[in-house]
Amino acid sequence: MAPARYCVPGERLCSLEEGTPGSGTYTHHGFIFASLAGCFMKKSENGMLPVVSVMRDVDSQLLPDVGATVTCKVCSINSRFAKVHILYVGSTPLKSPFRGTIRREDIRATEKDKVEVYKSFRPGDIVLAKVISLGDVQSNYLLTTAENELGVVVAHSEADVRMVPISWCEMQCPSTHAKELRKVARVQPEFLQT
Repeated sequence: MAPARYCVPGERLCSLEEGTPGSGTYTHHGFIFASLAGCFMKKSENGMLPVVSVMRDVDSQLLPDVGATVTCKVCSINSRFAKVHILYVGSTPLKSPFRGTIRREDIRATEKDKVEVYKSFRPGDIVLAKVISLGDVQSNYLLTTAENELGVVVAHSEADVRMVPISWCEMQCPSTHAKELRKVARVQPEFLQT
């Protein structure tokens, strides 16, 4: 039982004369097709026709769902939104990051018309956000930080020093004492390291 190749759903694997369908497969017009993405397996027993199956990777990728709290890193900002890479869903790290967007109107719950993206996030910031929609054609997840517990949790100053929050909208560099505007998350006590 050695993996021969990877296959995708709908891929024709072989004819019914060459094998019998196993898990992860279906038959159609005398052929065996893959019903899921995974590794193509052909297992022979006692001289009978081999069983053809498709085995899924046991470590499947966790997907962000609507309402899930995610940890992401800001990649770029403009006047209308911040582009982020989603790194964690809850406390579970992702195998590969997903793209997300935090729109200007989803940054704060109040005074949405006065929000400016550059006063809330900077590239490189680590942000806690909540998934509000699975997104659009570009496969971006739409995120919000419009809760007190959501927003920037880690930011670095121009001097590349980790800043400390001093209010809900400001962080300060401990070495230069320079203040920068951010939409700061109110970190819950259970997440604080002592």
